[in-house]
Amino acid sequence: MKIAILIRPGLLALLLLLGACGEQKTELGQGGSVVTGSAGPQGARDAAAALQRCAAPVATVALADNPQGYAMGAGYQLPASPVPLVKLLMQQSGCFRVVDRGAGLRGTLREGELQDAGVLRPQAPSVRGQGYEAQYTLTPSLTFSEQDAGRGLGGVIAMIPVLRDVVGLAGLVEQVKFKEAQTALLLTDNQTTEQVAAATGAARATDLGLGGLVLGRLGGGAGAGWSNTNEGKVIAAAFLDAHNHLVTQVRALQARPLPPEPARRASAPAG
Repeated sequence: MKIAILIRPGLLALLLLLGACGEQKTELGQGGSVVTGSAGPQGARDAAAALQRCAAPVATVALADNPQGYAMGAGYQLPASPVPLVKLLMQQSGCFRVVDRGAGLRGTLREGELQDAGVLRPQAPSVRGQGYEAQYTLTPSLTFSEQDAGRGLGGVIAMIPVLRDVVGLAGLVEQVKFKEAQTALLLTDNQTTEQVAAATGAARATDLGLGGLVLGRLGGGAGAGWSNTNEGKVIAAAFLDAHNHLVTQVRALQARPLPPEPARRASAPAG
């Protein structure tokens, strides 16, 4: 009887969660991962409450994909690179000015080619000599793992008389999986090639296999795939954790001379 008294409250909560799965509706701005919101001329908007920030940027930084790739497994519907996710975190925290060395840079180079070919308007501003240098490079690393815990739990339930007779319960717990992500952020000084800071992050979630329900330490979108899958959500949480650890080191770096701030549109007059 003592075992039954301890287990039943958890079982009741599980049944309540199952009952809530029947309703389907779309809610704008709801769901997603712990990495949310935007960053830009208006500063960080709707960022994670746990995000650590800097009072002012210390330098410019470019983000580079890890040359060793990312251990995520081909079976998961995730973006090939977490760099866009980390870019949003870096810009929201305000510790660096982020310069693009990916698709944005390729677009700039293409514009220069079009200018040289005489395709663009003669009065179009030249892109030559306007780019900002990257004083640091940040490289992310990621390892994602999934451990099947359901079979072990199913064996435990089979040994408890109160629970083993609940129809379907043993099959339900066999869907339980632990999802874990370990991440690292490595910061390199581009002038000296020295690695000046490094930080790791981790997150763990329990996937109950109930239509995408996830219970985790950092439950809550930056990019499709990071906010609409359980795997993406735990990875996003791990990068947020690594970023916050990195910020404590970045705050101690000596600030570098920064390029001019981007021009901003003047506020409209009141009235």
